[in-house]
Amino acid sequence: MSYSWRSAISISDVEVPLDFSKATTTTSAEPSSTPSSTPQAEPETKEKVSEAPPPPEPPAKVIPDHPKYKPDRPPPPEVVDNFPIAAAAHSAADLPSIPPWNLPPSPHVPEKTPLFIGFTRNWLLLQQTVVSHITAGWPAEDIYVFENTGTMNSNERGLLSLQNPFFLNHTRLHMFGVNIITTPTLLTFSQLQNFYIYTAIEKNFTTYFWGHMDVIALPFEAKYDGRSGNATGADVGRFESFKSPYKLAVEALRNATSSAPDVNAIDPTRPWAIRFFSYDRLALVNREAFEKIGGWDTSIPYYFTDCDMHERIPMNGFDFPPGDVSIGNFTDVAGTLDDLIVLYRKKNTVQANFTMEWDPEEARKEEEEKAVKDLDNRAEVLDTGEKWISDVPGSAAYKRLLEVMEQMTKHKNKNGGGGRNTWQRLQTGGQGEPYYRDPEGFDRAVGIITQAGRDIYAEKWGHQTCDLLKYNRKAGDEWRVEHDWE
Repeated sequence: MSYSWRSAISISDVEVPLDFSKATTTTSAEPSSTPSSTPQAEPETKEKVSEAPPPPEPPAKVIPDHPKYKPDRPPPPEVVDNFPIAAAAHSAADLPSIPPWNLPPSPHVPEKTPLFIGFTRNWLLLQQTVVSHITAGWPAEDIYVFENTGTMNSNERGLLSLQNPFFLNHTRLHMFGVNIITTPTLLTFSQLQNFYIYTAIEKNFTTYFWGHMDVIALPFEAKYDGRSGNATGADVGRFESFKSPYKLAVEALRNATSSAPDVNAIDPTRPWAIRFFSYDRLALVNREAFEKIGGWDTSIPYYFTDCDMHERIPMNGFDFPPGDVSIGNFTDVAGTLDDLIVLYRKKNTVQANFTMEWDPEEARKEEEEKAVKDLDNRAEVLDTGEKWISDVPGSAAYKRLLEVMEQMTKHKNKNGGGGRNTWQRLQTGGQGEPYYRDPEGFDRAVGIITQAGRDIYAEKWGHQTCDLLKYNRKAGDEWRVEHDWE
C-alpha cells in the first residue's frame, strides 16, 4: 500500500476520474506523439518560381551512307618469280644438278631424316628455303612442306595467283621432288608444332628435323678454299670426304640416338629432347620426349611459345644444351636472292645479288627487266643443250654468296629489328580469289593474337621474359606464381 504525502488516504483505494480532453501538459519525459489541437498558422504564400524548361531531345543519330574509310593503299609492286630457270623448266631434268660436294648419300642413310618446313605466306621465300636445303645436300624426298595457308585445296587446284600472299606452287615443289602436307585449317605456330608431332606419330618417325621458311642454308666450304678445276658428275668421288650440312646433321642424329654418351649433351645421363643447329632455324626433335613434356602450349600462339616449350624441357628432366651443333651456315633473311640459280653453284651463270627494295616502284621495274632477260637467256641454254659446269667448294662465288647473305641479315635487322617480318607483308594481291583475306588486316590480327600470347605466358609463369629457370620456375608452377614485376 502506498500513501500520498498530502493525506493518509491510500491512493490505491481511491478512484480518480481522468479527463484527458482538458489536459494541456504531460508528465512524461518523452515528447507527446499526440498531435496538438492548437490551430497552426497558415504558411505565407510564396511567389512560385518558374522551372527551367527541359533540355531539347538530342538529334537522332544520323547513320552515314557509308563508313569512313582509311586512305587508299599505294599499289604494291608485282612479285616476280625468283627462279626463272625453274619457271621455264618442263621437268626436273631441266633443272641444274646439285653441287657434287653436297650430293646426299646414295643409297639413303639407314636413319629416317624427315625435314618439316611450315609455310603460310610468301612463296618466294619458301622456294628459296627449299632450294637452299636441297642444294646443301638434304634429300628432296625427305623434305615435307606443310602448307598452312588456310585456303584448303585452292593451291593444289591452281586457283591462287602469285600476287596472293598465300600462293604456293604445288607443281614447282613436286618438280623439286619434295612432299606437301596441307593442314586442315590455318594453324598458329604452336598448333603447327603440335601438328608436326602428330604427323611424326602417324608416319612412325621417332625423330624429325624442322626448320623455318625464312632461312638460307649453306655448307662450310672454307677448308676447300683454293681448289681449282671443274667438278662434274664424273668426279663425285673427289668430294667424298666433304661433309655437307645434311651429312653433319645425320652425325648429330646418330650421336643423340646412340647408346654411347652424346658428345653434344651437357648431361649425358639425362634423355635428350632437342638439338639446335642454329637455334631453331634448324632443329632435331625427339618425338617421345616432346610427347612426355605435353607438346606445345597452344594458348601461346606465336612469340614466347618457344620460350615456354624449351624451358619446360629441362624442367621435365631432359637434357637441354643451350648451344648449337655447328653443321653449316643457316642465315635468317627477310628477302630473297635475285636468282636462285646461284645456290646450284654453276659457272657461267649470274652473280649472287640481293635487291633491297627501298623503292618499290624501282624494284618492280628492275625485277621485270631481269625476268625477261633471264628467261631469254635460259631459253637459249635449253635450246642449245648446254651442260651445266659446276663450281668448286670455297670459290669466289661462294664467298660472294656469304657476303650477300650478310647484307640480307643486316637488311632484316635494320632499324632495331624492324625489318624482321617485312617478308610477311610483301604480297598484297589475290582479291576475288578463294579464301581471300585482306593482307594488312591479317597481319594486324596476327599481331594482336601474338600480344595476347605474350600476356598469357606472363600470367602462366608470373614472369615476363624467357629465363624461367634462372628465376627458379619448375614444372608444376604454371598458373600458381604471383607476378614478379611491378
